[in-house]
Amino acid sequence: MATAPRPRTSTREPEELGRRLAAWLDTRLPGAKVTNVSVPGSNGMSSETLLFDIEHPDTPLRACALRLAADPAAYTVFPTYDMPRQHRVMSLVARHTDLPVPRVQWLEEDPGPLGAPFFVMARAEGRVPPDVMPYTYEGNWLHAATDAQRAALQEASIGLLARLHDQFPSKEAEFLLPEGEGTPLRRHVDAQRAYYSWVVGGLAPSPLIERAFARLEELWPQDEGPAVLNWGDARIGNVIYDGFAPVAVLDWEMAAYAPREVDLGWTVYLHRFFQDLTVGFGQPGLPDFLRREDLERRYAELTGHTPRDMEFHTLYAALRHGIVMLRIAYRQAHFGEVEVPTDPDSLILHHASLAAMVQGTYW
Repeated sequence: MATAPRPRTSTREPEELGRRLAAWLDTRLPGAKVTNVSVPGSNGMSSETLLFDIEHPDTPLRACALRLAADPAAYTVFPTYDMPRQHRVMSLVARHTDLPVPRVQWLEEDPGPLGAPFFVMARAEGRVPPDVMPYTYEGNWLHAATDAQRAALQEASIGLLARLHDQFPSKEAEFLLPEGEGTPLRRHVDAQRAYYSWVVGGLAPSPLIERAFARLEELWPQDEGPAVLNWGDARIGNVIYDGFAPVAVLDWEMAAYAPREVDLGWTVYLHRFFQDLTVGFGQPGLPDFLRREDLERRYAELTGHTPRDMEFHTLYAALRHGIVMLRIAYRQAHFGEVEVPTDPDSLILHHASLAAMVQGTYW
């Protein structure tokens, strides 16, 4: 993390976006004024977020956030960005659950106004556990919190997953099933294989990722369990907190119809990813926070469903994250930020932990 520049996240200019946004809003809310346009410093490398305020006597929203599909010219992380799908998922979650999902408002499917489809939603105020540098590093609000405060955040955060999986009617999530044949889990994994093929198209493949796919088949669950709505990118870095209580659940880009453990495995592994990096750089991190055994136990207490086959599901999460990391590395090479090494596996930041999972020696 300290040896390479932070990847660029956009080729767009915020000021130009603000001007185009104001022109578009005037067609939806004539006379409205757009103010305080900003791009969060934590903006990711996928869909982008724009923050702004609206001044108008009849507006349903004043403090707003806009989710904009990735710039097609920016060597995107994912092959497609379905903003109507995200808008629909957030609307349904708000309708069927008590999760604090920001209220979605306008959806614009025409790429003309801002260069790509987007939607506008209410902006929540609070704080987010940082990704760069990760919250497991010293020097941020979550690391500086007391054990009791982090425990409260952990309890509330696992409760989000439990409530989503229990409250959302699974039938309503079937539209998220990828095309193909087989069970929801099989289709989910097949979609990841297709994504990996897209990432390495014309480039060097990753022997490690291919071994991980083979290991998944060896560990495939005998009983996959029922499919539910999955948040997708289920991690605390996608939650806004007021103090240590969640006030907004963000980023539904990866929402899916899959077994509960797909979400839970992602939550477990994404924390491990940050924790392992932190230990590798000589800091203790947060070894007692978001531990796999604690999350599994508490999830079972809240839902009555005991997580199963978690070795498979944490490996699957690490594999999926590895494919994203490979794409991001090739993206950096595209922009001249890094050189492509002879061993493509070295481009995967967590290749050592992924290899250990494939070998069965990680846990």
